[in-house]
Amino acid sequence: MSHTHPGLARWHEYMDHGADPALLSALLADEAVFHSPVVHTPQAGKAVVMAYLLAAAEVLGNDSFHYVRELVDGDEVMLEFVTELDGITINGVDIIRFNAEGKISDFKVMVRPLKAINTVWQMMGAQLQTAKG
Repeated sequence: MSHTHPGLARWHEYMDHGADPALLSALLADEAVFHSPVVHTPQAGKAVVMAYLLAAAEVLGNDSFHYVRELVDGDEVMLEFVTELDGITINGVDIIRFNAEGKISDFKVMVRPLKAINTVWQMMGAQLQTAKG
């Protein structure tokens, strides 16, 4: 894939290097918006999006996490992932929009099956509470 979007290449770099907050911060637009699979209101602002993505990396980013499909259309990408959590196979997609500067302006996560969503919701809630201290 020699025609990888530069922002997408940086996202993969972030994912491959243990979810480094500094890399993530450099990748997110100030006006970034996050759409969670379990929270129905969009979460706006770089700090909020960072909190969600770092919590997601903590919860989902185990050794079993891997992307299985990638669709790229200009500044829009869809990455399908598979991971396992507590013996449940989770299948989901990250739908990412990059702005003109190649930074993430919109990030939506969709997860299936329902059992997986419930597990992710519980673990994300706990992780976000821990992060808030």
